[in-house]
Amino acid sequence: MNDMNKKLYQLAPDLTICRILNGMWQVAGGHGYVDQELAIADMLRYHDAGFTTWDLADIYGPAEDFIGEFRRRLLKVKGKEELSKIQALTKWVPQPSRITRSIVNRDIETSLRRMGVSSLDLLQFHWWDYNNPYYMDALKYLYDLRDQGHIKHLGLTNFDTEHMEIIADSGLQIISNQVQYSIIDRRPEVKMIPFCMEHKISLLAYGSICGGLISERYVGAKEPATALLNTLSLRKYKKMIDAWGGWNLFQSLLLTLQTIAKKYNVSIANVATNYILAKSAVAGVIIGARLGIVDHIRDNIRVFNFNLDKSDCDSIDAICTKANNLFEIIGDCGEEYR
Repeated sequence: MNDMNKKLYQLAPDLTICRILNGMWQVAGGHGYVDQELAIADMLRYHDAGFTTWDLADIYGPAEDFIGEFRRRLLKVKGKEELSKIQALTKWVPQPSRITRSIVNRDIETSLRRMGVSSLDLLQFHWWDYNNPYYMDALKYLYDLRDQGHIKHLGLTNFDTEHMEIIADSGLQIISNQVQYSIIDRRPEVKMIPFCMEHKISLLAYGSICGGLISERYVGAKEPATALLNTLSLRKYKKMIDAWGGWNLFQSLLLTLQTIAKKYNVSIANVATNYILAKSAVAGVIIGARLGIVDHIRDNIRVFNFNLDKSDCDSIDAICTKANNLFEIIGDCGEEYR
């Protein structure tokens, strides 16, 4: 188990991240209109509060451009030294097709330019279709860019254990995999975590608060109709809850989490985040930042102020023994995208 009082995690010898990463999927659309000026101002506030690690992707709308503008603003306000405190972990999500070196070079150059950096801290590679074998070519070209210094480290996003084994056997060094991991979705515990522990690969977990469903707002609430779920995140994770065991069982979980939250004077989301951060192989949890819309800074800080004890975890796990096995229903990590 990890020491929860540590806010930072050394992902690589030269890459230390905040254990709560600011997720930028929310700027890609489907989460409300994002005002760039308000968003950049929020990014500066997150940074000042110590939340210096950003998770984004080339396909997350203007996310990479926001990082570039944020860096320019930070340089202007605080000077060059402050830029070294930012970790911006982007993704490359190409359409599965024949991948050439020139395609890889072009797309990575685009990310570097948009983000205003000379080297990417971590490039997390996602591939939609395992039946298309060009993902190995793509990784080899990315590895070459790593050797040239354009990328510091390579990671994966939503890869399953089987294909991570293929990559590891080929000799390509991967430092992380980003997967859905929450009290609801424990699929990483079946095959992924044992593999990662053996190969010294860290996990970056998303969906740990189910897009905001794991919160006080839904305690005792009647099951929301899809029309009332007004973000892509809420709709996505409501489907996971349905597959896991349904709204009534979810209410039992929320009540248990609420009892634990009151014990430590924290929020339900804090408990759910803390629970996943304490799991083996987990480097950090990504919490979506609805920049310019909702501010989670003060709430997120509380995650590091307490440690769940064995009785807390046992009471959470007792609820989950009544749930369906999502590994049997969906498959390994990332299968829902394929």
